[in-house]
This record gives sequence, C-alpha cells and structure tokens, in this order.
Amino acid sequence: MAQAKQLAATVRSGTGKGAARSARREGRVPAVIYGGGEPPLAINLDYKTTNQLIYAGHFLTTIFEIDVEGNKVRVLPRDYQLDVVKDTPLHVDFLRLKSGSSLRVDVPVHFVGQETSAAIKAGGTLNIVRHTVELRVPADNIPEAITADVSKMGMGDSLHISAIALPEGCRPVITNRDFTVATLVPPKTVEETPAAAAAPAAAAPAAKAAPAKK
Repeated sequence: MAQAKQLAATVRSGTGKGAARSARREGRVPAVIYGGGEPPLAINLDYKTTNQLIYAGHFLTTIFEIDVEGNKVRVLPRDYQLDVVKDTPLHVDFLRLKSGSSLRVDVPVHFVGQETSAAIKAGGTLNIVRHTVELRVPADNIPEAITADVSKMGMGDSLHISAIALPEGCRPVITNRDFTVATLVPPKTVEETPAAAAAPAAAAPAAKAAPAKK
C-alpha cells in the first residue's frame, strides 16, 4: 500500500477565475478537492511545494493527506494544469479517497530479472509494451507499482498481464483480453543483400587487363 504524503493547504475564499488569479499573485496554486459524496472544497496550495511535487514524477499516482486548516483529507491527484509558456502549475484537481470505494489508476510496472535472464545475456532485447497498467484498485490500498519478473522469458516470448501477480483487490481495467506487457526480442541479424553479393562477381571481369592493340 502506498504511503500518504503530507501536504498543507488553506481554504480558498471565492471561486472562479478572479479568485484563482488572486491566489496565484499571492504565490499560491488554486486547487479543488471533490468526490467522496461531499461538496467540492476550494483550496490553495504553496506554489513552491506544488511545483516540486509535480516535477518530482509520479504525481498522479501519489496519495496525499492534505491538512486543510486542521481538517485532514486523504486524496489522490487526478489532473493538473500548467502554464503553456512557463510550464508552472496553474491548478490541481484532487479526488477524495473514501474507505471501501475503488477507483481507476495507472500503476507503474517495475521490471526485474534482466540481470539473470539467459535470453537477454544471449543478445535478446526487452521490449516494454506498457510502462503502466490501468487497474481498478481499492481507494484505501492503492499500490505504488506492480512487479514483472522477466528472468524466465525465452527468446521471442511475450509477458501477459495474467503472468503478473497483482495486489489483493486490484484487477485490470481491460478484461476482454490477456494483453501484452513486454516481449523479448531476438537479436537482429544483418543479411547480405543479393546486390552486395553480386558486386564482387561483377567486378571480376573488369579486373582483367584488356589485350594490347597491335
């Protein structure tokens, strides 16, 4: 289960573009917490902290416990907007996480076993088809990642989602097929083209010296 990161926020008075612009002028990032059967809650986040969290990576799969002036809310970021010119955060949407509910999340896939794979040592290449897999997961047990072991894959093999052990209560959103997560591709061989093979034979007659004219 992913551990929640702590994040502080203040209640944002007023909604709309005017209130959002005012928050940004004060060095804040406007945000909203929605879902969970409760009304949306408009908040402001610290700009520097929010910017660092977004660019640290995995922001949309990180669980946060936001302290809104003493009221702690467990949330998951669902979307954020960046300035088209400066790439700075303009707004963040958070989803409330209620115990017993479920949600769809893109979970990263961690590949292990490359160092001990006989096929990779023989020149094979691991072709990653999916770096993340969309799963339906419990709101109170969101995995940080799932692990795919490729050590036993042979040359030309494919690794399907059914071969990966998923955390309890988690299941793929795609259920109508056993989709591929990775393949192990054999090394490429360079074949001699007919033109290249014929070139030496064609050049042989030219190598003979022409008879001298009398």
